[in-house]
Amino acid sequence: MAIARYPSFVIDCPDATALGTFYGTLLDWSVKTSEGWAEIRDRSTGQCICFQQVDDYSPPQWPSQEVPQQMHLDVMVEDLDAAEPQVLALGATRHEHQPGTSFRVFLDPAGHPFCLCVD
Repeated sequence: MAIARYPSFVIDCPDATALGTFYGTLLDWSVKTSEGWAEIRDRSTGQCICFQQVDDYSPPQWPSQEVPQQMHLDVMVEDLDAAEPQVLALGATRHEHQPGTSFRVFLDPAGHPFCLCVD
């Protein structure tokens, strides 16, 4: 018997509203913000990801481990070529280091690496 239905993730960042809006738009999830905090939620499953504003935030330096990534999100898409310009328009940047062919590595507006992966 499971104790909980699903995990919620909390991601540190320099601007919780901006990063919550970025991922909420990317995933088409609802966005709720308050001072220093943002929550995005899947309307059908209730799953959520939260964003916590922190002072002196240092973005990960991927693929180096000088400032480790600590976590990253894999976002499943049907077509990498179609999804890439859309995620770039939201404010992501494509990382110069691309170690695979079935996924692409991007940095969100706060510098966290995340991948678009073929589902």
